[in-house]
Amino acid sequence: MKEEKTFEDSLNELEDIATKLESGNLNLDEAIKEFEKGIKLSKECSQKLDEAEKKINILVQGENGELVEENFIAED
Repeated sequence: MKEEKTFEDSLNELEDIATKLESGNLNLDEAIKEFEKGIKLSKECSQKLDEAEKKINILVQGENGELVEENFIAED
């Protein structure tokens, strides 16, 4: 079974790809291959962030001073 990359691993790999592309040292075929890989990683990172956002809960102070857990609602 293939182990899933962490968000941080994917982000680091995406940064490495950006550095390679910015260097200008890749031929066209290599650049296209790296770009496609970067797009895939970018989508994976975005998906992981969306999943994390859905799991976030905020603790707020209730009326009687107790901490109350509320679901996180993202503002657009």
